[in-house]
Amino acid sequence: MADKSEKTKARLPRGFADRSAEDIRAVEKMMATIRSVYELYGFEPADQPLIEYTDALGKFLPDQDRPNEGVFSFQDDDDQWLSLRYDLTAPTARFVAENFERLPKPYRSYRSGWVFRNEKPGPGRFRQFMQFDADTIGTPGVAADAEMAMMMADVMEALGIKRGDYVIRVNNRKVLDGVLEAIGLGGEENAGRRLTVLRAIDKLDKLGPDGVRLLLGPGRWDGGKEGEGDFAKGAGLNDTQAQAVLMATARNVQAGQDASVSGNAVYQGGVGELATIEALVRAAGYAEDRIAMDRSVVRGLEYYTGPVFEAELLAEIPNEDGQIVRFGSVGGGGRYDGLVSRFRGEPVPATGFSIGVSRLMTALKNLGKLDSADVIAPIVVLVMDKDTESLGRYQKMVGELRAAGIRSEMYLGGAGMKAQLKYADRRGCPIAVIQGGDERAKGELQIKDLIEGARMSAEITDNAEWRASRPAQVTVAEGELVAEVKKILAAQAADRVKGGASRPSSP
Repeated sequence: MADKSEKTKARLPRGFADRSAEDIRAVEKMMATIRSVYELYGFEPADQPLIEYTDALGKFLPDQDRPNEGVFSFQDDDDQWLSLRYDLTAPTARFVAENFERLPKPYRSYRSGWVFRNEKPGPGRFRQFMQFDADTIGTPGVAADAEMAMMMADVMEALGIKRGDYVIRVNNRKVLDGVLEAIGLGGEENAGRRLTVLRAIDKLDKLGPDGVRLLLGPGRWDGGKEGEGDFAKGAGLNDTQAQAVLMATARNVQAGQDASVSGNAVYQGGVGELATIEALVRAAGYAEDRIAMDRSVVRGLEYYTGPVFEAELLAEIPNEDGQIVRFGSVGGGGRYDGLVSRFRGEPVPATGFSIGVSRLMTALKNLGKLDSADVIAPIVVLVMDKDTESLGRYQKMVGELRAAGIRSEMYLGGAGMKAQLKYADRRGCPIAVIQGGDERAKGELQIKDLIEGARMSAEITDNAEWRASRPAQVTVAEGELVAEVKKILAAQAADRVKGGASRPSSP
């Protein structure tokens, strides 16, 4: 026998999460709704692998011995660098470029899947999470961007989020690009500082103007005071430059149009495209309470080249600790005209939207808009005798139930009756089927209603009346198994409709 000290410690890697049956079913239910809206808009499903050549991911190129800029990477047997995908957009761009001639243009597709970030994990910040994207590639006008914003608004409402509890915010990166150009941060040599500015503005809701001003300037300590937490290096802007950026990204769409930037052609182009998007969505009946023009939206990724958008939940929602919080952004996207183009050397316009699946699912569950309570745990056929003939009878019972469309299982553990009933209770099973030697000799079996007392006992004053109308256990002939199980399940379903105690969902 191995020494205890030699046993491997069971531990979950930092930044990753195990998923329960309840969470998996809730995600599938939510994604089915999102998928139905995407399909309604004429988008088609597609999928790309989790692993791409590292250079296909764009800015994530090998640095010294290995890529280390936010991606998990490794070398294959012919020394090619491969990386787990950072998002779904770069693999989509690679796929379109590789299959450009055979795809219809515009190419309208959606996809969902896991993405990976080789970054420091923290509360609510994972190294693996799921996204659900929709993309339109091959359409140059901002009508495609307006459609993305409208589709996201329709997704929110399809998920049961009422107007006033969400908003799709729209901006244009050209507005900020024009400001940065006007204050001397144009050109390739300033690309790193521009990215720092973008990521600083992206934290406006979290840190406020004062915190962002520090990130635009000398930098900021995570704890808010010198020496507290880690230090984030700033973009090194002076006070005048920082003020111009903050004015141009104020939430009010009319803010920041001062003389220092108003004459910039890139800035004016962005303002004009925003006006066109607003006209299109208003003409389609989407008012400002659903889609709002908002200069504070910039998105932190550097590949966006034009309109950008963000889906924000406005409702105050209890989190998993019961604290009332505002969830904020649950998805975003924008125009990325350069991603496909860099593979082909010719302009290929593209725009897309990405939903953060886990974050949106948590918000919907806490809003009471999403659950898996309609999933009934399986009926359990207890194993009282373990000889081959008896096991065959139990398996036949399970087969009859499954043939009738009823989830069921034969207990396959090695425990006795008491432990089997405890197992059924832990699974949240509604019914247990029992047949020992005495019942088998008579061609009978017992059907135990495991939810018999908890649902309605608080509403029944006469317990005798309750037990007479809904006995905890009945004995029936073997041939009546399916009919009696259906009868009990129907009674339990009626209890739930009447507001009975919630049955645990199947793990």
